[in-house]
Amino acid sequence: MKNTHFFGQPIFSQILSLIDRSLVSKVKSKHQSDRYYKCFDTWQHLVTMLYCSFSGASSLRELSTGLLAWQNRLVHIGMPKAPRRSTISDGNMRRPSEVFKEVYLALFEKYRSVLPDSRLKMDVLKKLFIVDSTVISLFKDILKVAGRPRKDGRSKGGIKAHVMIHAAELMPCLVRLTEGSKHDHTFLKHLNLPVGSYLVMDKGYTDYHQYAQWTERGIYFITRMKNNAIFESLEEFDLPEHKDQEILKDETVTVQYKIGTEKHPLKLRRIAYWDEKNQKTLVFMTNNLEIEASTVAAIYKYRWQIELLFKRLKQNFPLKYFLGDNQNAIEIQIWCALISLLLMEVIRKQLKRNWAFSNMVAMARFHLASYVHLTNFLNNPDKELQENLLKANQTALFPT
Repeated sequence: MKNTHFFGQPIFSQILSLIDRSLVSKVKSKHQSDRYYKCFDTWQHLVTMLYCSFSGASSLRELSTGLLAWQNRLVHIGMPKAPRRSTISDGNMRRPSEVFKEVYLALFEKYRSVLPDSRLKMDVLKKLFIVDSTVISLFKDILKVAGRPRKDGRSKGGIKAHVMIHAAELMPCLVRLTEGSKHDHTFLKHLNLPVGSYLVMDKGYTDYHQYAQWTERGIYFITRMKNNAIFESLEEFDLPEHKDQEILKDETVTVQYKIGTEKHPLKLRRIAYWDEKNQKTLVFMTNNLEIEASTVAAIYKYRWQIELLFKRLKQNFPLKYFLGDNQNAIEIQIWCALISLLLMEVIRKQLKRNWAFSNMVAMARFHLASYVHLTNFLNNPDKELQENLLKANQTALFPT
């Protein structure tokens, strides 16, 4: 009987098979990213940095020696030989990070149809986008981080990832990398949202002028109101007696925004909500005057999904150590971590077994070099490893 568990390629090769080589070729041709490279083309560079993400290599030496140990298997992943440390370093410095950004976005578009979560209950969530940012600390002051300089004179850098996700997909559909000191609200001008969309963000993105533009275009937002916000109350709505007891106040207000030196009024809705779990009052602000106040609070809770995304990225594809001390190298490593995150999310969607994401990534990481069928293995790891071991013993006893 033929053994269906032993597979002809190691797990890392199977993960890479999700990346269409023609897709990478299109990006390579667009940016002419192989123009000055004879031995380290764009595909080899991408594979090298993805191996860095999956293996958890924290230095160029670890990365190069890790690939060297794969010397007999590199043909499976389209590499003639393991690159040297100097080759990787030079590639990270000179090949534009924009190449890796476009590879991620192309892969996101390819697999976007398999990402949506069918468990969403409210129809509005299908039109909901979430915006937030996360700062990745750097050991050197390569990019300026937010905050005051340290008293001891030592300085660290920081790179900020401004991210937008769709509530149903939970993967970044828009990412911009800036220095850590860049204010969050500057990201809002890069959003291109369809009419009728909902956008959730925290109060760090407050920009009344931008809110006015969205209101004119029929785009709704939900955010928190700053404690020091200046507003004028217009009308307070009656609260229902027998439901939504957590709603403390529902009113319309006006705020002022400037265009040049002129001030203009903007009508918004202000909702005070009692958070029983955390025992505190939250004040929401939105330009949607029609939906129920409790729905506004329920939608805002989905903002936490983007925090889970950041947690997945930082816990499973650590960005504590960077392989270069220049902005381009740092951005390449971040984009490759995002590609790794996307590929594992695509794999998770194909599984019958309900894995915790971190456990699934750890299992794949420990067995990158194993010749087992990836999805079968993740659906039933014990059975797959036993079958694989049995096949190896049979081959040793009865060599072909």
